[in-house]
Amino acid sequence: MLLALDIGNSDITVGLWKDKEWKHVWRIASRPDLPELYFGVKIRDYFFESGNAVDQVKTIVLSSVVPAMTEKIKSVTRSLFGKEAIVLGPMVYDKLSMQVLNPYEIGSDLVANAAAAYFKHKQTCIVVDFGTALTFTTVSGTGKILGVSIAPGLKTATRSLSQNTAKLFDVPLEIPASALGKNTITAIQSGILIGYEGLVKNVVTKIQAELNEPCLVVATGGLSSVITPLGNFFNSIEPNLTLDGLRIIGEQVSA
Repeated sequence: MLLALDIGNSDITVGLWKDKEWKHVWRIASRPDLPELYFGVKIRDYFFESGNAVDQVKTIVLSSVVPAMTEKIKSVTRSLFGKEAIVLGPMVYDKLSMQVLNPYEIGSDLVANAAAAYFKHKQTCIVVDFGTALTFTTVSGTGKILGVSIAPGLKTATRSLSQNTAKLFDVPLEIPASALGKNTITAIQSGILIGYEGLVKNVVTKIQAELNEPCLVVATGGLSSVITPLGNFFNSIEPNLTLDGLRIIGEQVSA
């Protein structure tokens, strides 16, 4: 079995790869203020409840964009599984048959996305990741990361607006019936969700024009299916793409 952990700003996504599929994908709130014990208990309980033995994990691979969480989770996996995690970073990138753009700057989650897109599709791809940030990572058919674009994520933008109005609103991430908002909630939904539909299409179209070659557009991230009108715009929606990248990298490095 292989364990992949993607430590993001909002959540830690934990994937258990077994028998050539993701048997389980769990999420834990990414909270640097919580003690190591909390995360250890959560992961141990997930294994116990799913009937999987911790001693069957052969490889652990970890991506983190939250430095305060990295060593904490490394320590947790070391204690639970008795193994050192492969942590994505420049030392690991050198072992891949890919060319990573600005290895000391680029987020390791974006490298995982690019690796998954490259090794799975073997052609130029734009990966649109709907996470805390909305990211566009372009990788060539030869495995070279060509560039990245970043915008605030859907939740980030929605929270920013709702928390800075006179009254606080819990705004559901749902496409409104009309672009003409009739109250604060539908006004925010219209501006963010309908607006982001245009944002995604415009950024992708600009990238495609610069590439001047056919390319796939792949969506991933927990909110990749929220903007339903974009469904036909993407060639595929792959919610576990980041985990797939971690798995592929982990298998290559540990081989």
